[in-house]
Amino acid sequence: MADAPAPSETPARLPPVTVPLSMPPRTETQTSGSLSRRMIIIAAVWITVLLTGGAFALDRVLTNAVTRSFDDQLEYVLTALIASAEIGPDKEVIFNREPADQRFLEAYSGLYWQVSGKNSEDFVSRSLWDRRLKYGDNHSDLRIHIYDSNQFPDEKLRVVERDARLPGAPVRWRFQVAASRVALNQQIATLRQTLLISFALLAVGLIGMAGLQVYYGLSPLRKLREEIARMRAGESRQIDRSMPIEVAPMVEELNGLIEHNERQAEEARRHAGNLAHALKTPLTVIMNAATANAQDLGPTVIREATTMRRQVDHHLARARAVGRRGNAHSRADVWPSLESVERAVGRLYSHVRFDLDGPKDLKAHVERQDLDEMLGNLIENAAKYGGGSVFVTVKAQAGFVEFLVEDDGLGIPESERQRLFDRGARLDTGKPGTGLGLAIVRDVAEIYEGTVSLEESEDLGGLLVRLRLPAAN
Repeated sequence: MADAPAPSETPARLPPVTVPLSMPPRTETQTSGSLSRRMIIIAAVWITVLLTGGAFALDRVLTNAVTRSFDDQLEYVLTALIASAEIGPDKEVIFNREPADQRFLEAYSGLYWQVSGKNSEDFVSRSLWDRRLKYGDNHSDLRIHIYDSNQFPDEKLRVVERDARLPGAPVRWRFQVAASRVALNQQIATLRQTLLISFALLAVGLIGMAGLQVYYGLSPLRKLREEIARMRAGESRQIDRSMPIEVAPMVEELNGLIEHNERQAEEARRHAGNLAHALKTPLTVIMNAATANAQDLGPTVIREATTMRRQVDHHLARARAVGRRGNAHSRADVWPSLESVERAVGRLYSHVRFDLDGPKDLKAHVERQDLDEMLGNLIENAAKYGGGSVFVTVKAQAGFVEFLVEDDGLGIPESERQRLFDRGARLDTGKPGTGLGLAIVRDVAEIYEGTVSLEESEDLGGLLVRLRLPAAN
């Protein structure tokens, strides 16, 4: 018995390696600083400026008021001295009524008076003791003169003086009343300390209130962020929480954007499903023919491949239109597009006469490529199936741009018009074509919220196609 051949050694198959799909890292959003911090800083700076200006103005007013009150008391004493002064037998100044303030009798008490005259002895209060107030006889004080003096090294004075001529006196006497500024400075210091503390507390309170206002005022934005996070987590589909009037328009626009994206995603899924369904049958026919080694495999492949190409072209046209529809600034000049399409179709159908009519400044709210594709399909169909004349009219109609494409062909019965919008539907199979022209025009027009309809041409007797697209304002 012959040895059985050894089985051929086959290399061991390695198990498939599964590469985990990693999510792309999230890009950190670049920020330009905190909005809350900006608002609080602006409020704090403005509050500080206003309170500083207010405190300075109030300090001036109150300091002047306290100083004026202090001066009024000195003026009162000076007036009383002048009113009670007389000239004695020895030409000295005497008072028929002594000042009532006891401080005039206490040495260095801080309250003094003095009467001086040119070439005369100074008459002073006991409180001056061995000191004298400076008396300048080189000027006259016919009115009350008030000033600060540093003539005593250890004591700053507030001096009130006035010149007066007493009956029987050959000279003009100068009456002076001086008081230490200690009491006045203490009152001003107390006043300023009170103002500083009060305005500091007011500033802290206002800045704190501004912070609370910012925190409370920006709380809707935090709620909006929470709602967006819930949507991202799949817990909700849109923002339903009530928002303030100022934020509500942004929420509405955001909900509209989300709805728009969902609608586009749904359209993409539907088109993908339609395309897959449309390609499934031709692929099945090709696979069955190939498996069975059918003799007509070549024609079958060509026929089914043509069908698949027709479906792919249709869905690609819709996909391009849907992608370009998101551009809010899309607009196209109508007349250049008409002329361009008319020249292109005229080269293919040189025997056809084309007439264009309408204003030349209209703009449609569509992309130029989509407008060319729609007009190209309509005008080419009119040239292909008409009798040799194509008349295109464009006009503005209630916020829309309306295109009327007419031909002089046999026309289409009203019962058959709606069927022409089906994909692949053709009434005249004797001429080349895919039967997708009107279907593409209808789908692209609907994407731009336009319409297309088939009617009978009253002037040429053939078919009239009415295409309406939104006008670009």
